[in-house]
Amino acid sequence: MTAAMIVFLVLLFTGLPLYVNLGLTSFLYMFLTGGNPMIVVQRITQASNSFTMIAAPFFILMGNLMNTGGVTRKIFRFANTLVGSVPGGMGHANVLCSALFAGMSGTAVADAGGLGNIEIEAMREAGYDDDFSCAVTAASSVLGPIIPPSLPMVIMAVTVGASVGRCFVGGVLPGVLIAVALCMLVAYYARERAYPREPRPTPRALWLAFKDAALALLSPVILFAAIYTGVVTTTEAALIAAFYSLIIGVLAYRDLKLRDLPRVMLSTCETTGVVLSIVMTANIFGYILTVAQVPQTITAFLTSIQSKTAFLLIVNLFLLFVGCFMEGTAAILILGPILVPAMMKMGVSQTQACLIMIVNLMIGVITPPVGVVLYVASNVGRISANRVIKATAPFLIPLFVVLMIITFVPAVTNWLPDLVYGGH
Repeated sequence: MTAAMIVFLVLLFTGLPLYVNLGLTSFLYMFLTGGNPMIVVQRITQASNSFTMIAAPFFILMGNLMNTGGVTRKIFRFANTLVGSVPGGMGHANVLCSALFAGMSGTAVADAGGLGNIEIEAMREAGYDDDFSCAVTAASSVLGPIIPPSLPMVIMAVTVGASVGRCFVGGVLPGVLIAVALCMLVAYYARERAYPREPRPTPRALWLAFKDAALALLSPVILFAAIYTGVVTTTEAALIAAFYSLIIGVLAYRDLKLRDLPRVMLSTCETTGVVLSIVMTANIFGYILTVAQVPQTITAFLTSIQSKTAFLLIVNLFLLFVGCFMEGTAAILILGPILVPAMMKMGVSQTQACLIMIVNLMIGVITPPVGVVLYVASNVGRISANRVIKATAPFLIPLFVVLMIITFVPAVTNWLPDLVYGGH
């Protein structure tokens, strides 16, 4: 196993696609240990044969349809009308818009790339610094995978055998806390830098903005109601949400043209292909780790730590470090089966353990050197990545504070799922 892990780490820093790295390492382990290479093929096939995983491409499709169909502009206009009159209003609107869009896209990159283009340009025209605009956009995009629906949550639930519904509901309060914490920092900057505010909206302006965005805002409501009433499964709800996004984009808003659909479908297929490739190869990689007793060894070490506080701090530090260098989906697939059971042995509920992992790894999307959202914001804002990294750094503080609350206050992640589903 040592030789295989060395090869994995070396290939990881060569820039080779992760799914290729995982597949090659798995074949190498089988070859070195005299195992049957057909197990690799069987495990890869088994990983793709999951009903719950079918939800992933439909959530991706929903986000792409919303981005292409002009929904993002309507949501930002509504958010800006609602909170734009407070100091630093557009910064608050940026955070609120990300929270609203999180209920549709489910990914940080879709948030930063789709909303970011609109938000940064509007803030630039209003007199905000480019660095601040890009930083708020990058930091608030973390809400995408935390407020449901969330693609990482689906993958996490499938990987560790958790309830997708409980994970979805468990992400609501952490998402709200993150949004509030980010707005507090925005308010501080607004006072320090005397950022502008929008005129106070009239009731009519509020109504018109809400009316314009109402159909888009209804999307997560339909999604949650369908799942939580038990009418449909998470997978079926994802299909309904994608179909609803198509209908309002083409027929209601008419911003989504039929000629756009091939491009949207192609983008969805490309993203799904990458995600599924990682899921399939990570499955066999997880299998060889299990055969080599790696999860058992790590779990035994972690659970040997007598202090639950020290244990959770070590897990958080480890995940934050991993998030700096590894893409979130891959980390969930590789580390989820190891760390979630270890946390559960220390008295952490499965839902809380999943949220601790997801929040940690989503912070990784805005931490260098691999933080992909930093580079998306840099590209959208047309400023250097170094400037975005420097400007985003202070926004890590409120994220770390909320992470500690999620870690040490179980009710934040458990109260709503227990209320909706009952028990643990």
